[in-house]
Amino acid sequence: MRLESQKYLFDVLEAANLITEFCANESYERYSVSALLRSAVERQFVIAGEALSQLGKIDLATFERVPDARQIVSFRNQLVHGYQTIDDLVVWGVVMNDLARLRAVVEALLEEGETP
Repeated sequence: MRLESQKYLFDVLEAANLITEFCANESYERYSVSALLRSAVERQFVIAGEALSQLGKIDLATFERVPDARQIVSFRNQLVHGYQTIDDLVVWGVVMNDLARLRAVVEALLEEGETP
């Protein structure tokens, strides 16, 4: 795997790890009323989506190995361009239901990329 691809995957993993850290011991109720928490989570999703978007431009084969990569990029676009229609419950659902799998896949890809 190209070094640049690994860098983008690392950015995805770092963003996912930060979201996990931010949301540890939090509830949807707290998330929905905390502008600081929502902003932090949304920013990291934007970073993850942009990193995947860039990965798709330089390494389509690796991009396609990330489950739902296209949807993640679309989610990023929604957060950036459709900010007025963001549904907090949808974002929270992604955190609770999808983030762990993304982290696991990206970690595996990065480990695979380290093998000579």
